[in-house]
Amino acid sequence: MRLETRSLAGRLVWSLSILLAVFWTIAVGLSIHVMRAEFDEVFDSALQETTERLAPLVVDDYFRRDAGTMPNRVAALTPGTADEYLTYQVRDAAGRVLMHSHNVGTEPYPAPLTSGFWSGDDIRIFTIATVSDTLFIQVADSLAHRREATLESALTLLLPILLLLPLGMFATRWIVVRATRPVNSLRDAISARDGSNLEPIALDGLPTEIATIPGSVNTLLARLKHAIQAERDLAANSAHELRTPLAGALAQMELLSQQLTEPDDRSRSARVLEALRRLSLMLEKLLQLSRAEAGVGLSSTPVDLLALVKLLVETFQRSHPSAMIVLRPEPSLLGLVRDIDPDAFAIAFNNLLENATRYGEAEQPVTIAISADGRITVTNAVSAPLDPDLDVYRARFRRGHTSKPGSGLGLAIVEKLVAQMSGSMSLRTVVLPEGHTGFECELSLPPPKQ
Repeated sequence: MRLETRSLAGRLVWSLSILLAVFWTIAVGLSIHVMRAEFDEVFDSALQETTERLAPLVVDDYFRRDAGTMPNRVAALTPGTADEYLTYQVRDAAGRVLMHSHNVGTEPYPAPLTSGFWSGDDIRIFTIATVSDTLFIQVADSLAHRREATLESALTLLLPILLLLPLGMFATRWIVVRATRPVNSLRDAISARDGSNLEPIALDGLPTEIATIPGSVNTLLARLKHAIQAERDLAANSAHELRTPLAGALAQMELLSQQLTEPDDRSRSARVLEALRRLSLMLEKLLQLSRAEAGVGLSSTPVDLLALVKLLVETFQRSHPSAMIVLRPEPSLLGLVRDIDPDAFAIAFNNLLENATRYGEAEQPVTIAISADGRITVTNAVSAPLDPDLDVYRARFRRGHTSKPGSGLGLAIVEKLVAQMSGSMSLRTVVLPEGHTGFECELSLPPPKQ
């Protein structure tokens, strides 16, 4: 199962931003709750004080009016100049409306004729009794006005978050990126270490939380480098030391086999010679593998690989007269210049030729195609069945279903050298003319440096 990776900076920015938004929303909600209670107290106090101040004036005005034209409507002094939220009615003990303000009708308020506050769905009423409880003055305030004031105050608190949250995210990201920069530097330094780069990590100014990591990694790299070098030295030295006595034993065995006359003795000597030749081939491949692991792929001197390929093909055909090799560069290709070590490329290319001629069909040619973009393809026909997963041939000592001699190291050496050249190797099966199955190995080399 593949796990998606997310940056630490991104997680921190989003987490802090979400927490900031949640805390701000909670704070605004609590503020609105408290604000609404305070608004109710302020509006109720204003409503009560207005009613108490208005009562003597309204009663005096009522007794000055003609009682035969009830209910009396009090005209506005400056109609339409400002919003009016308070209305009032003067009612008798029977509940009839005797007088009312200009912005309310003659329909009695639903509030009972009892001194104090009363709340309905849309209005808040304060009632006061005067003239020995024969007149009742009721002043009403619109609850919609109160809700509007609360809503406007809430929006005033919420709107800044639309501006502050993006600014907070930007500031948080800037701070987090600066704080995690040493972590990113350490990550890049560790990711750059591989089998060809085991140099110590030198990073200064790391935070205390990760300051000990480079030391531990450097210790591990030193031990790994020592172990790999010891393994390479063992393989190279063993192969080098064994090559000379093995060559002598092979020569002596060839001379001895020529002196034998009995068929059984000649058969045994032939098997011994074949075993010695296989061992000699294995030692040669081990030496090549040790060179490949030593890192010899790149070079500071440009090399024309097209000319080198032609030279390698001519040399290979002289040593393998029966091999049929067809070289097919692009018609417009005059050269293929790359900053690659020629010896390393020669080792890789010769291994491809040996692999193609050894395991390919003898009657079919080996085709080498070269393109201007740095792709070198070696194709050969095969008769033995191939493994469905061709990548298994990249492994060391892994050979196909064949009885032909081989070391199983050729493609592993090629892949190692091509990787050091900053290139890649791909394996695939193709259908050749006349229905033959083909095995194709393609080397993709990096573009030339500008």
